[in-house]
Amino acid sequence: MNAVDLQHVSLSFADHAILTNIGLSVEQGTTSVILGPSGAGKSSVLKIILGLWRPTAGNVFINGTDTTACTEEELLPFRRKMAMVFQSNALFDSMTVAENIAFFLREHRMLNRQEIRERIRESLAFVNLEGTERLYPEELSGGMKKRVAIARAIAFHPDIILYDEPTTGLDPINGNAVVDLILRLQQRGTTSIIVTHHLKNAFSVGNSFSIIIDGVIAAAGTANDILASSDPFVVEFLDDIHEHKPFTIH
Repeated sequence: MNAVDLQHVSLSFADHAILTNIGLSVEQGTTSVILGPSGAGKSSVLKIILGLWRPTAGNVFINGTDTTACTEEELLPFRRKMAMVFQSNALFDSMTVAENIAFFLREHRMLNRQEIRERIRESLAFVNLEGTERLYPEELSGGMKKRVAIARAIAFHPDIILYDEPTTGLDPINGNAVVDLILRLQQRGTTSIIVTHHLKNAFSVGNSFSIIIDGVIAAAGTANDILASSDPFVVEFLDDIHEHKPFTIH
């Protein structure tokens, strides 16, 4: 069964088309990467999957259930199975690392205090940040902040994690560390959907790919499928991949 299915999804605001006839199917336990230039509509897809934005047309299926017409209350069980890692990390500056991870667990009254402490310990161990519980975001490097954001996301034990530009602004070492975390989560059976413009990282983690330009999917499929595309935009967009392949496409 697919974890996420978008069928003929369109989104408009004040007669301005953001997305047009988007189709996206993501199998459970796989990683789907959405590529494209800034302003193409990539992050809008994530907001529609989360139910933060409602499509103007089309249907959104999460784990086989059509959530398109769900009320906010009806969406809660689906959102609790999903987590989001924001480009800005979205950490609360006035809270410690532990408090940041615990915040939404407490907000949703999901666990008792002991269970929350265990989730914090478990999540920080997964991202190799043991012993940082009492630090504040201002005391962390950019790479550490990103790993705390991932720790907060996985504390829910979500089935689906959405990433918005997870390696943007990070140096190569920290970027590779984030890629490694995404791969480890994939091995645990987590479904990941990643918005990025970082081509090397995309091809390192993705099982399937979509390239969006001006709100329309210009190419989709495996790495080899999109590398073989004759669409002029896709060819230009992937020019660096064609000329310089610092990794292997499987």
